[in-house]
Amino acid sequence: MKTNSVLVVCMGNICRSPVGEMLLRQYCPHLTVGSAGIAAVVGHDMSALSREVALEKQLQVYSHQAKQLTASLCQGWDLLLVMEKKHLELVSRIAPEARGKTLLFGHWSGRDIPDPHRKDRSYFLKVHQMLDDAASDWARVL
Repeated sequence: MKTNSVLVVCMGNICRSPVGEMLLRQYCPHLTVGSAGIAAVVGHDMSALSREVALEKQLQVYSHQAKQLTASLCQGWDLLLVMEKKHLELVSRIAPEARGKTLLFGHWSGRDIPDPHRKDRSYFLKVHQMLDDAASDWARVL
């Protein structure tokens, strides 16, 4: 199946998934990319530290409003990329039919990308690098 659209998913849709979305947009301009949260902080902007680190890394940052992952939202995307193995199960509960098209954002390295929420700046930098590496890996495949 050809992939034309990717939804990046984390818990709150304010730290990891917005940055993952921006990185995939940068690496894969031919794709439609969005993001959502399993337990989204609906309507909130991305976290200040996520935005700060993204800008520092010369990532094109845009306006963001966190949105809730729903079964109907899942239907509109070719591929869902989650941050942690436990998210695979959580997405399956929301949209069982999406399980076959849900993979880890860090799939190619086989690792989870930890949540930096409420952590310090150095942790955000580490997570940003993990997201960048994973997005670059996906760009080679997509």
